[in-house]
Amino acid sequence: MALVEKNAFDDAGFHVSEARAGDYLALLKPRVMSLVVFTAFVGLMTAQTAINPFIAIFAILAIAVGAGASGALNMWYDADIDAVMSRTAKRPVPSGRVLPGEALIFGLFLSAFSVMMLGLVANWLAAGLLAFTIFFYAVVYTMWLKRWTPQNIVIGGAAGAFPPMIGWAAATGHVSLESVIQFLIIFLWTPPHFWALALFKSGDYERAGIPMMPNVAGEASTKRQMFAYAVLVAVVGVLPTVLGNASMSYALLAGALGIGFVWYSWAVLRMPEQDRVMKPAKALFGYSLLYLFAIFAALLLDAVAARSGLAVW
Repeated sequence: MALVEKNAFDDAGFHVSEARAGDYLALLKPRVMSLVVFTAFVGLMTAQTAINPFIAIFAILAIAVGAGASGALNMWYDADIDAVMSRTAKRPVPSGRVLPGEALIFGLFLSAFSVMMLGLVANWLAAGLLAFTIFFYAVVYTMWLKRWTPQNIVIGGAAGAFPPMIGWAAATGHVSLESVIQFLIIFLWTPPHFWALALFKSGDYERAGIPMMPNVAGEASTKRQMFAYAVLVAVVGVLPTVLGNASMSYALLAGALGIGFVWYSWAVLRMPEQDRVMKPAKALFGYSLLYLFAIFAALLLDAVAARSGLAVW
């Protein structure tokens, strides 16, 4: 296999890893990890509960390590399909820089370490949620949903939506409706975000045999579903204010961001079939990243202002 042939051999004929520190860092999916860390931190801060700074720092660190562990396990299992997709072919395992067994051991070790750390420094509810998130992403999504159903992103999106709940649980020891709303924002955001990518990368997914929605249900159905999810995201985005967990200023910003999300999704809905350039889909993909960062940044600023005793309209 190409994954093995690209590794060096020692004098005895055993495979020798050529992995460097940067390759192991890449296994952690740093960009995905940064989003997980940010949303988990927002969950922790919006809980409005006094928490020891030492506990907060190590709790976020544990969540970051757990997110990285999920990424490593995902890359270990998906090495075969990553190798045939232009977007992922240069990842450490399919390119041969990291041996599959190394990625597996690395991911398992980090999983156990992150869960134990979170349980010891925060509480075991948060640790249990982190363990379930790693299991959901690595097993339920990666090993099952991703290859078997076009609803892979819809159901699997729960894995990326748990971090705010984990952060909230780390701060409070319980899960509340407010943290569930934060979960729902990410959960409902995930399908239009990834289906936008799937529209202009459908060839990659087809070659890899992944049943993404555009490849199974077609462009027209996918675009209609994307628009419906965008509307739901826009509505759920303002619920923190309705629940009294955010200010009216936040609601106005969230509403404006939600209208933007719907507008970009409407442009995709109107996009001609088999559009080779797919500029609206690419624009939605970019805007969706901005939306999620901005909505959680607004929640964070609102929480910081409340903790500081500042009056926010």
